[in-house]
Amino acid sequence: MSADLSPLSLAERHRDTLDQALETIRTRAYWSPYPEHPKAYGDAEEGRAAFEALLGGRFPFASEQPGTDGWTGGEQSPYGIELGVQYPHPDPDVLLPAMRAAMPAWRDAGPEARAMVCLEILARINARTHEFAHAVMHTSGQAFTMAFQAGGPHAQDRGLEAVAYAYAEQVRTPGSAEWVKPQGKRDPLGLHKAFTAVPRGIGLVIGCNTFPTWNGYPGLFASLATGNAVLVKPHPRAVLPLAMTVAAARDVLAEAGFSPDLVCLAVDRPGEGLAKTLAVRPEVRIVDYTGSTAFGDWLEANARQAQVFTEKAGVNTVVVDSTDDYRGMLGNLAFSLSLYSGQMCTTPQNLLIPRGGIGTESGPRTYDEVVADLAAAVDKLLGDDARANALLGALVNPDVKARLEAAPGMGEVALASRAVAHPDFPDAVVRTPALVRLDTAKPDAEAALMAECFGPVAFAVAVDSTDAAIRLLGRTIREQGAMTVGGYTTSPEVERQLVEVCQEECAQLSLNLTGGVYVNQTAAFSDFHGSGGNPAANAALCDAAFVASRFRTVEVRRPA
Repeated sequence: MSADLSPLSLAERHRDTLDQALETIRTRAYWSPYPEHPKAYGDAEEGRAAFEALLGGRFPFASEQPGTDGWTGGEQSPYGIELGVQYPHPDPDVLLPAMRAAMPAWRDAGPEARAMVCLEILARINARTHEFAHAVMHTSGQAFTMAFQAGGPHAQDRGLEAVAYAYAEQVRTPGSAEWVKPQGKRDPLGLHKAFTAVPRGIGLVIGCNTFPTWNGYPGLFASLATGNAVLVKPHPRAVLPLAMTVAAARDVLAEAGFSPDLVCLAVDRPGEGLAKTLAVRPEVRIVDYTGSTAFGDWLEANARQAQVFTEKAGVNTVVVDSTDDYRGMLGNLAFSLSLYSGQMCTTPQNLLIPRGGIGTESGPRTYDEVVADLAAAVDKLLGDDARANALLGALVNPDVKARLEAAPGMGEVALASRAVAHPDFPDAVVRTPALVRLDTAKPDAEAALMAECFGPVAFAVAVDSTDAAIRLLGRTIREQGAMTVGGYTTSPEVERQLVEVCQEECAQLSLNLTGGVYVNQTAAFSDFHGSGGNPAANAALCDAAFVASRFRTVEVRRPA
């Protein structure tokens, strides 16, 4: 039997959560309604069994999507198993009009009702976190713990954050107002004014391979909460987690009395390039995309009928000037470089280290010593294969492996990558990161350090001085973009310069991280993921700008 999803019941169930989310985006404090520990989610084996039941057959949607003209699929787990799931393939000429037809009732429901339905969708997804973790793991290559946390509660946090921002922006304008203008001795002028948040149209979410839920949920829930229908077009290698998301959304919408066609799935046939076709359709008015710079640039140039939100690629940089916790700095950097085999858009790539060395609490360290000590820290962290597998996960696709294998040709290898055997998945491609020395005094260093090398490759870049490092940092952000910047210094003046260059070039900065917080991790409700102000991304997850242009306010005036 379906749960009671009447407006009153939904409000009783979720109003406190929405209120707390609204308060937290104001205070930027820590909060999450979704526990990140697996023990909070019941029987882990039930989740595994539910995931395995989806494999090798047609994905079970409770209600058929309009315009299904066939079935397609072909996901291969980075851990070496064949998923074998088939998904409906859409005819856009049928599907998109059906989605448009579903929107008026959703628009008329208002911001409160839409927010509550979105929170119910998130609650349903949250209850299946074990199942989602396996789906994320076997499409992205993340290790299970990371897939559980980042693909589960952390992604759900990002979805809720988007709903909170969307709700706040929609209710900023009252639903109605009585307007009275005095006219002296004459009768006043009076108008009744009604204001409605009107959606732009269909939102297209183009998913990524590495973080299908974490990167997909902000755009999906921001568009849905502002009254738009949402068409989810997953990456061909990472369909299953987003198909599960779409199915949950369709179930809740139907139970709440809305058309399930407000949320649909579009999976392309091999080589079809469906994202390009959908992105320029006149019905599509919003595009959310995470992925390569080349396709992000194409979307920004060609999807002119839509508001396009992109998170593309950048060159993330860490400036190492000095530290009062040398061991903590090395450990923090080693973990940041290793987590998920460097396959995060926030992973550091270029470590800028003065050629003359750095200051530490126990005296100076030369460039060579810093590089050797960092290599040793990574080697120690990943020396045990069980721990290595838990941190690294698997390489997500052959392109990452090819870049890793090409890294030794870019400079002098300070730490070679090694293969790690996975005890449960013998066909998994697991590799430790490579650390390569570059020197800005050599002309061939430019090409490597000024281009993104996505994956487990980092460059220890010798620079003339800290001032030179800061100048290079500014140029890198300006020309290539950066999702994250790190800095280590005990000098107030150097800290001031780092803050200044990041504010000037609009990049998010983390200073002197030596403990359990890492430059490549961001917390929903508090941290902004990207800034929208440099070439790496034109939007931030999540701020008011991310949601405000997904709707427009339409006014109707009548005489009072």
